[in-house]
Amino acid sequence: MVELPTAAVDRVIRKGGATRVSEGAARTLAEQLEEEGIKIAQKAVNFATHAKRRTVTEEDIRLAIKTKEV
Repeated sequence: MVELPTAAVDRVIRKGGATRVSEGAARTLAEQLEEEGIKIAQKAVNFATHAKRRTVTEEDIRLAIKTKEV
C-alpha cells in the first residue's frame, strides 16, 4: 500500500508537463518514489548510525542521495 498521496504525485507529473494524468500513472509513480525514498532513508539511517547519532540529518539524506548516484 502506497503512503504517498496520489494527488501530490499527480501535481508532480503535471509539473513535468502533462496536461492530464491517469490515476494509474500517479499511483505507479507514487509506488516508485516510495521505493526509492525508502532506499535513500535506509542509507541515511546507516550514515547517522555510523556517526553514533539517532537523528537523521539533512546532510545524511544529501549524502545518501549523492552516493546513490555513484
